[in-house]
Order: sequence, then C-alpha cells, then structure tokens
Amino acid sequence: MDKACKMRYKTMDSPLGKIEISGCAQGLHEIRLHDRKTPDPGPAEAPTPPELLGCPEEMTEPLVQCVAWLDAYFREPSVLPGLPLPAIHHPIFQRGSFTARVLRKLLELVKFGDTVSYQQLAALAGNPKAARAVGGAMRSNPVPILIPCHRVVCSSGAMGNYTGGLATKEWLLAHEGRLAGKPTYPGGSYLAGTRRGALGGTPSPHPAGRDGCVRE
Repeated sequence: MDKACKMRYKTMDSPLGKIEISGCAQGLHEIRLHDRKTPDPGPAEAPTPPELLGCPEEMTEPLVQCVAWLDAYFREPSVLPGLPLPAIHHPIFQRGSFTARVLRKLLELVKFGDTVSYQQLAALAGNPKAARAVGGAMRSNPVPILIPCHRVVCSSGAMGNYTGGLATKEWLLAHEGRLAGKPTYPGGSYLAGTRRGALGGTPSPHPAGRDGCVRE
C-alpha cells in the first residue's frame, strides 16, 4: 500500500455476513467478507447499515460511495446504474499488468445478471489463451462484489471456484439472476447459459476449452 495513504475501515452487515471496507481519500483498497455465514437462499433483505458504520466524518468519499453501492446491490439493485462507482486505489491497479487489465474489463463489461467464461474474459483482456491467468486474476481481486469475479464461470456452465466459497458465489449469482428475471438451478446457482453485455447481447454456446474448470 502507498505509505502516504491514511487508511479508514468501516464495517457493514449484509446477507453474507459482516463486510469490511478499507480505503483512503484517494480510493478503495479492499472489500473483505468477515464472519461468513451460509447465505439464506431466499430473497435478499439486507439490514440498514448506518449504525454499523460509525460517524460520517470518519469516512472518506470512496468509502461513502462503496457503502451506498453495496447497500443498493443487496437491497435495491435497480438503482445501481445511477450510483457512482468508488475510485479504487489498490496497488494492483497502479501497474499495467494483465491482472489489472482483466479486472478492469470485468468491471466495465460484465454487468449485473450476466456471466462470462474464463476464456471469454481472457479474450476481452487481449489474450484468448490466458484462461488460467484469468483464474489467478480472480483470486487476486481485492474488491469482490464491486468487481464481480463471481460472474466468471466455466465454459461448460460449471460454477468454477470462488475465493469467498462456492455457497457465496451461488448466492450472488442466484440473487442477480432472480432480480434480472433469469433462470437459476434448483439449488440456487445461476444458469450460465447466456453471456450478454460484454458479448453483444446474444447467447453463446459452451465450447470445450481449457477453462472447463479453472482453479482460483
């Protein structure tokens, strides 16, 4: 981290348990899930967070924006397009690496309710053969949910892995699929049969590829 950064830490509640947000005046550094609980398979009803967040004067603008964004994500996703995304100041984005490029493409192109395969995301980042490197980039993601690594799945339609645990990935995809009016598996996981947004809005087949199940 930049030694000049004066870090602030805030905690909010969510259907996934406690979420800790850290950042400085220049931007967000990390989003971490703490005290993870088994997500309720029912509709999200996130508690109102203000009493968990401390005094407003202790929060930087990126933290304020992040709290508002996460609260909307869980409780009122329809307003997300009108909310500002917080600046991100984690060192990983201050280098011109493939990981940084992959994460930026994911944030920019794969929207709420959509999914993309590891191989497709590698192609969007400029290297179609780097599906395994995309898996590594997902593992390095410092701000999950905001940068939606849970939307990256295997070409076969399998879930793939997730640093926050498969139950969390399944819940997030089911949450988005339900609210976007898309089908889910009986167990609650999102049916990764269409990959719109980043891929032009048309369904894509499930080609056999190296990313049949990339490990994160």
